[in-house]
Amino acid sequence: MKINPTVALTFLLLVLMTGAGVFTGALGFAIGREALKGITQPDSRPTNKGTAQNSSVREDIVLLKEEDILKTVKGRTSAGRSSSPSPNASPQSNSEEAKPASNAAAKLPMTTQTNGVAMDVTGIRKQGEFLLLDVALKNNSNQPVKFLYSFLNVTDDKGRLIVADTAGLPPELPSKSDRFTGTISISTSMLDDAQKISLQLSDYPDQKLQLKMADIPIKSP
Repeated sequence: MKINPTVALTFLLLVLMTGAGVFTGALGFAIGREALKGITQPDSRPTNKGTAQNSSVREDIVLLKEEDILKTVKGRTSAGRSSSPSPNASPQSNSEEAKPASNAAAKLPMTTQTNGVAMDVTGIRKQGEFLLLDVALKNNSNQPVKFLYSFLNVTDDKGRLIVADTAGLPPELPSKSDRFTGTISISTSMLDDAQKISLQLSDYPDQKLQLKMADIPIKSP
């Protein structure tokens, strides 16, 4: 039987195309598998400690308490409201915003000193929705001291942590420095029924120097 040349050529082309496709697919699979050799899916199981590097990363994660977050938000919100005075406020009402905090000033000034570095609380007053503490720092030692005021720890007489802001205090006290003054501001909404507060300030980054001042009266007995 005579074979049609056109049919034979078409069949040959189909065989060649099929063979080329199979060969190309196999070659691509082999190259891809070789390229991905040694790569594995990361283990995201929370109970798996993983490598030492992953463990160190997890250890650096600090989970904040919900109570502290709510206190911070509450203090910041109060700060935003008090920083925008009413346009109808009279000069007399503005002048009356800063008032001494009851009879708390009777026991002031209070002083604490560690390794030649002294911290004074010289005054306490109320301004709007904030309690302001007038403070002073002085370095009598021969070494400069650095502070990071976000490390300032303020607690009330019930052991509750209080969010506070500082203003005017320098980040570094040079050796044999002058006396630097500033303020610590606390939202009165965070003080509730507290009668006294305590301050603790550490140097940065060593945190070897601890300035502590306890039982600072903020209300009259």
